[in-house]
Amino acid sequence: MAIRRSAAEPPARLLRFEATDGAPLSGLLFEPRRASSRVALFLHGSGGASVFTSRRTNLLAEVFTKAGLAFFPFDNRGSHLVRRLGGGFGGSGHEKIRDCVFDIDGALRELRARGYRDVTLIGHSTGANKVAVYDSVKPRNRVQRYVLLAGGDDTGLLYAQLGPRRFAAALAKARTLQRSSELVPSALSPLPMSWRAFYDMANPNGDYNVFPFLEVMRGIRLSRRPRFRHIRAIRKPSLYLYGEHDEYCHGDVPRCVSILSEVVGPKAELAIMADADHGFGGRERELAELIVRWVS
Repeated sequence: MAIRRSAAEPPARLLRFEATDGAPLSGLLFEPRRASSRVALFLHGSGGASVFTSRRTNLLAEVFTKAGLAFFPFDNRGSHLVRRLGGGFGGSGHEKIRDCVFDIDGALRELRARGYRDVTLIGHSTGANKVAVYDSVKPRNRVQRYVLLAGGDDTGLLYAQLGPRRFAAALAKARTLQRSSELVPSALSPLPMSWRAFYDMANPNGDYNVFPFLEVMRGIRLSRRPRFRHIRAIRKPSLYLYGEHDEYCHGDVPRCVSILSEVVGPKAELAIMADADHGFGGRERELAELIVRWVS
């Protein structure tokens, strides 16, 4: 029986490497036919994501490598829901977002050892939040530019889901259990999530709260810290992109992008992709082509 193959199956090399805190990670390095020092480093989102199972991986790789850019998507410590990670637990159910600094630095170290010097850091969904957190923690880093795709307001979405009173009660309990690996009740998260990870996401004053759209849209104050503080601090060339029908933008993508336009730096560009959802499903090649044009 003949095997049906996807039209986009670019060759890749499996790389196993370590984050700078020693956590074991792995990714796929797609390289163009002609040697290049340019690479796109990709951070996936949370909620069970993995670059090894995503339809997006091969499609982006095909466009990037044809344009002369290497492409390195990797499974960071927040991949899948719950998994073994070294001597402990990883996955989005146990991850703290600031640990992305170890993962990104480990990937950059691996790429630099292979001769890559011009790096575009791309983050999708929670990956976009991680790009902003990484820049906040290490503003003098080896990345040349950022692409933030569909950055999410998870804190605001949780607030909208639970309502003010339940949100406040859940946050208060999470604060007392913020070091616990015990899973929260399903009423707070339908996906497996520890109290440690829940507090990291729900805490309005924490690093997770990069895109507090709901606070601005509803005129409420959840955080005591300056809104969009991570975004305001970014000085590198940056592209912010949302799908027209992003299902996690509180039902108003243009309003979210308008809010964002008021806080980004002078080297930022913002765009909305027509007929695209949060994951840019079915528009992956167009997405990659847009990024290639912007990088070039």
